[in-house]
This record gives sequence, C-alpha cells and structure tokens, in this order.
Amino acid sequence: MQLTEAIQLINSDRIVTPTASVWADLGCGSGLFTFALAHYLPMGSRIYAVDQRNPLQPETRPNGVEIYPLQKDFVRDDLALPALDGILLANALHYVADKPGFLRQLGKSLKPDSRFLIVEYDTDQPVPTWVPYPVSWAALTRLFTMAGYNSIEKLGERPSRYRTGNLYAVLISR
Repeated sequence: MQLTEAIQLINSDRIVTPTASVWADLGCGSGLFTFALAHYLPMGSRIYAVDQRNPLQPETRPNGVEIYPLQKDFVRDDLALPALDGILLANALHYVADKPGFLRQLGKSLKPDSRFLIVEYDTDQPVPTWVPYPVSWAALTRLFTMAGYNSIEKLGERPSRYRTGNLYAVLISR
C-alpha cells in the first residue's frame, strides 16, 4: 500500500483537531500509517511510534508533526507514555490475545476525550504467523461496545492483497 492509499483509508475530519495533539502508533512497523495519521494532525502534534524493530528516524517531521520512535513491544512492555489524545493500531491489534485486558491497560494512558484509530483485516480466521488473533469488523464493534465506547465509525475499506478479508479502518471514541 502506498502512503496516498493509507491517507485515503483513514480519511476523517474527526481526526483533525484545532490544537496540537499527542498520539501513539502501536506496532508502527515501517511507519506507513504513522505518516498517514500525521497528514491529518495539526503542526506541533506528536506521535510516539512504537515497534519492536522501530526503523523510524526521530528527526522525521511529516506535516510538522514530531515522530518519537520507541523500540518496545507494545503488548508486553511498559510504554510509559504521556496522556494521549489517540491511539493508532494499524495491522497490530491482531497480535493481541487478550484484547479486553489490553484495552483496559491502554485506558490508563488516555485522556477522557481520546480516540482509537484502528486498521484491521475483516476476518475471524487466524493466520498463525501474521494474524494470530484476528479481529473482524463485527468482533471489533462488540469489543469496543463492551469496553464502553459508543461511537464506532467505519472510515474506509479496501480489498486485502492477501485475500484474507477486506482491510478496514475505524475511528472509535466514547
């Protein structure tokens, strides 16, 4: 996927804020969706890009947004993040076995009006090496509804190049 496609997939005016905000991209990989998110954030915002093998450079400033790479396991490690306006999980939530417990843990780092931006495969069929704990659109909706989130908006969808269900993007808030 190209950056322009990632930007289009997560397209939402609700990501944009009038003032700088602080986000974390958990499991950022190469930073494709980190940079797509930066496209929507105002100058002066920060994104903590967390990955076990974080290739992002700290001097990267797309759209005037500061990127802070953290080389950590976002599931197992204490991330010690500041209060967050949002959390991006792009192709990452499917690595979490205990999703309700994980959401409770993340809740400790979130500001009251925070949001989740999720990109996932719409499947419930595991692929052991790269989608061990899948989270379909229906499962994600149930998960966040049970966690007390009442605004779950699908932003976009596109075919997966791996043919394992469409790739979907969703913005979630209370």
